[in-house]
Amino acid sequence: MLTGENVILTLKVAVAAVTVLLAASLVALARGRVRLHGRINLAFFILTLAAVLGLEVVIRFIEPEVFDYIRGKPDLARNLRIHLCFSIPSLLLMPAMLYTGLKRHRTIHLTLACFFGVAWVGMFITGIFFL
Repeated sequence: MLTGENVILTLKVAVAAVTVLLAASLVALARGRVRLHGRINLAFFILTLAAVLGLEVVIRFIEPEVFDYIRGKPDLARNLRIHLCFSIPSLLLMPAMLYTGLKRHRTIHLTLACFFGVAWVGMFITGIFFL
């Protein structure tokens, strides 16, 4: 059944799964396997983008009122706004990270990685534990 709670639960599972991929890519990088790091990150990017686009299709076209229940829950609405303060920047940084990694612009890539890491950790914590 397509409810807001089910959509959020599905997104939590997706976030946990791609976070495992992100961790695996960092392990590959730490072991000097730069090419594997890049391939894992490409999979991470594609899967994360698919989840976001899938969510957008659901909330814009299939079931636009799926999150209406949040309006009656001010704490949940606040937590969602905080979550979006992390998830939107991380989503916007992902293509730049992918591009700079593929083009081997190491300094820019590492700088973006710091911002992305903060945004992703914030998105993960708020998404998994507060929504």
